[in-house]
Amino acid sequence: MPFGNIGIGGLLLILLIALIVFGPSKLPELGRAFGRTLSEFKSATRGLVGGEPETGNQDGEEDAKDAKPSAAAPKS
Repeated sequence: MPFGNIGIGGLLLILLIALIVFGPSKLPELGRAFGRTLSEFKSATRGLVGGEPETGNQDGEEDAKDAKPSAAAPKS
């Protein structure tokens, strides 16, 4: 049986066991750690597949190498 077909009952059983083992105070902390690990893995995978490393600019800001020099600061 592959793990991709767990279903609702299986997920509830896993959550119940995790609640018993770790307790209610540790579960949010474990969830955050799992989420951070998963997002780092996704960004690393995206960087490998795309051929370029992630820069962290996800809100549409320009990179420093793509930014145009400012006209306010004259060079001497």
